[in-house]
Amino acid sequence: MVKKIASRVYMGLIFLFLYLPILVLIVLSFNNSKSKVKWGGFTLDWYIKCFQSERIMSAFSTTLQITLLAAVISTIIGTLAAIATGIGLLAAIGIDAMKKRSYSLTLGIGNIPMLNADIVTGISMMLLFVKFMNLGFVTVLIAHITFNIPYVILNVLPKLKQTNKYTYEAALDLGASPLYAFFKVTWPEISPGVFSGFMMAVTMSLDDFSITYFTKGAGVNTLSTMLYTELKKGVKPELYALSTILFFTVLLLLVVVNINSNQIPVSASKKPARAKKLRIVKRSVSIAIVAVLVIGCFSVFTISAGSTNNDNAITVLNYGKYIDESVIDSFEQETGITIKYEEYEEPEEMYTKYKSGAIDYDVICTSDYIIEKLISEGEVNKIDYSSMPNYQNVNQDIIDMSASFDPTHEYTVPYFYGTLGILYNKKMADASDLNTWDCLWNGKYKDNMIMINSVRDAFTPALRTLGYSINETDTAKLDEAFDILNKQSSDVLAYYVDETCDEMVAENAAIAVCYSGEAAAAMAENDNLDYIVPKEGSNLWIDSWFIPKTCKNKEGAQEFLNYICSDEPAQLNFEYVYYASPIQSVIENQDAETKENEAINPPSDMLKNCEVYRALNDDDATLYNTLWQRLKSD
Repeated sequence: MVKKIASRVYMGLIFLFLYLPILVLIVLSFNNSKSKVKWGGFTLDWYIKCFQSERIMSAFSTTLQITLLAAVISTIIGTLAAIATGIGLLAAIGIDAMKKRSYSLTLGIGNIPMLNADIVTGISMMLLFVKFMNLGFVTVLIAHITFNIPYVILNVLPKLKQTNKYTYEAALDLGASPLYAFFKVTWPEISPGVFSGFMMAVTMSLDDFSITYFTKGAGVNTLSTMLYTELKKGVKPELYALSTILFFTVLLLLVVVNINSNQIPVSASKKPARAKKLRIVKRSVSIAIVAVLVIGCFSVFTISAGSTNNDNAITVLNYGKYIDESVIDSFEQETGITIKYEEYEEPEEMYTKYKSGAIDYDVICTSDYIIEKLISEGEVNKIDYSSMPNYQNVNQDIIDMSASFDPTHEYTVPYFYGTLGILYNKKMADASDLNTWDCLWNGKYKDNMIMINSVRDAFTPALRTLGYSINETDTAKLDEAFDILNKQSSDVLAYYVDETCDEMVAENAAIAVCYSGEAAAAMAENDNLDYIVPKEGSNLWIDSWFIPKTCKNKEGAQEFLNYICSDEPAQLNFEYVYYASPIQSVIENQDAETKENEAINPPSDMLKNCEVYRALNDDDATLYNTLWQRLKSD
């Protein structure tokens, strides 16, 4: 009795651990408040906004098209529903007919995509595709076929093992053709397994992220990759709604798969009513399959038609949440140039994506030191400023500051700039304490302090406290900085980047090291917050646009840069991002309070006391990263 109760409690705890976070997510999707802790009443607004979002609907359309196109192509190779289902069915039949040794070997090889780590499969397929084709819709489709095949085989093979081969042979002896005998004798026996395999393939495709992420091209997003991209920008209630929909969709598919796989054949003579119901179900499934094929054919023509009008396009790579989507729409409408838009989170991630060669980018926006590195590697094209009349709108002081990474000023267009400083709550911290970086080490804000989760930004306060340059590469001096950061780690509440704004708005910490842009956004949400750059100085960052060597449409790229520098798009981008803009008209149109906000418009004396990050060589970068990993692991 005790053992039985204990086992039930144990299982209950397991299910609670697994599903409680999902339950919280579902509840929040119906919360009328954006707060994660405050209930604001029941609402369906987030679901409505979810379906009104162009990005979500575009990702949904792509996901659906992958499934439907799989069905269409499968008919070409003589199978039933999806590509993965079709190939898997043929493979299963072939494997079933093999001798024992060949059977085991072939089945083992076929299971490799299922047993292999998703990230390994994704990277290997990306490297393969890059050699022969451009990443895009087709590469994602092929990737999904590959990892779905083993699941289909595992569903079909058991049903094939249950079939009576002699019945099939008898049908042949009675004059039936192999194809007729298959559909009349074998197919009714294995159809539940095929259907289960198809539903499992749909479920795996819908749920996959890692492989899709590495094999998709610019402008191609499924629901999973779109969800990941949006989450990096910050958690929005619409994402709760989308995640809830995905959860219940996958759950429903799995229930259907299990019901179908556990179904016991029923004799029509013994239980005619139940047999009739089964026939109705099978007919419904057949109708659904035909509908899938028809819609899939339509999708083929739609995609083909769309691709023919995509010659004048540019591929843009930018930070997440760093441009107003309406600016992209208006640019496409005014110029007729299509933008394939890609995002990244950190400069190092951008560098890796670019250097992989998987996608040919036309325009990229990133941080100063990465641009300096790419210029030194010969990866950046010169810009023809004479073809950009709107470039005259850029503040000359910001152009001059760019000389640290673009000395001859031939390669870049400034986009946003700012500083690294301290965001603090005026009720919980004393501004006089925060005038120096020493406040991070005096113990006063133990367990009430957020540090920035970025290697160079985390080392900046330590280096400036010690009186060193933020571009220091001397091993002994970096060890000193590491030592004080390591001692400080026990006082740190958390290491954040994107989450800092929300945490400070919620008043979960007294101070936080963060970028001026995040500080400005937080201050707009909570009047108790303010921003300061300590007297020792800090980092001045300048994010700029450049045209990489991979650019295929330089004329379109320069037209985009010219548009970005025009007054209206610059104003929209400023209101969306809320960082310091180098465009003169944006500064002039600000109200007095905004102009005086040092998080948005750093004064000249503050900027003079700051340094721009310089590019590190490989050895110095390795040293920084090694120390950072030691700090995070201790």
